[in-house]
Amino acid sequence: MVYENTPAGQDHRTMRGRRKKPGGRAAGRPRKRTSPRRALRREVPGTVGVLADAYDFEAMRAYRSFAFDDHASYLRGIESLLKALAAAHLHLTVALFDPEDFAAYCSDEGIDPDTPLSRGRYTAVVAGRGSALTYTGQPLDQLLPQLIDKAVRQATWEYAATLLAGIGECADCGQDIGRASFDRASHILMCLLEQAGPGRHHLVCSVAAPEEQLLAALHAEGDSGPPAAGIEAVEGTEFVTVLATGIALGSPGGVVLRTSTSGEPDRLHGWRLDRSDLVPLSEAEVFSAYCTDATTGEPLSPEPGVEYRAGFPLTTDDPDPHH
Repeated sequence: MVYENTPAGQDHRTMRGRRKKPGGRAAGRPRKRTSPRRALRREVPGTVGVLADAYDFEAMRAYRSFAFDDHASYLRGIESLLKALAAAHLHLTVALFDPEDFAAYCSDEGIDPDTPLSRGRYTAVVAGRGSALTYTGQPLDQLLPQLIDKAVRQATWEYAATLLAGIGECADCGQDIGRASFDRASHILMCLLEQAGPGRHHLVCSVAAPEEQLLAALHAEGDSGPPAAGIEAVEGTEFVTVLATGIALGSPGGVVLRTSTSGEPDRLHGWRLDRSDLVPLSEAEVFSAYCTDATTGEPLSPEPGVEYRAGFPLTTDDPDPHH
């Protein structure tokens, strides 16, 4: 199954029996110029949708037009297709194909899901959501985990953004609670990074939502000027949206910060979310959070080269969206 919207690569003609000049061109034959149509093919980007796991692959086998019966050989075919299209110097992206979302899309659009055209339309829509990755020749076993992670992050952001948008206005002051919570979360993040100081920072925010646990991660450089300068834009938006959701809903949650500095042990800090504030955890609470198996509750060995430290107080004068 080919989920791509770019024509196949160029054809090649042999010149058997022709005597060639030293430069490789047949004697007496004028140099061929690339036709406009062939040149335009190189300007058209392509998207390939891929069924990353065997469960999703089996779900697609319910469609008669789906021509594959083995997931491993299907993935080998996808990788060969990507290499062939990349060899034609085309810009390629790869998107995760979700059978459940695909069925819902076809139902909403009123189209037959059992056709290659419908699968191609869906793949283009998924890529347009921003969850596709550019193919640069990387092996599929490296690309797929990255693709899954990006799709999960995209789904988390969409769900959190939907929750924020649906909260509405404060009954007492009339302000938009979602917007105010987003502004509050942005301010808290800037304070965190400013007070964390120099180093490479990795932050994780976890918030309980009505249907699932929301998780967002953020990487930032603390040596590049203002706090916002060291943040990748998409990661920053995802992180702030998840934190804002916890603030708006008053849900349990927390933030952990790991800072790496050359020649020094990594430092771990932690906070718990209390309505609109991040309350510092003690050193013992941070140690317990990192050194306890979340599934079994059994203690884990401390990580070598890591210092477990209390969260530091956050100084902020940003207004509380709940007041």
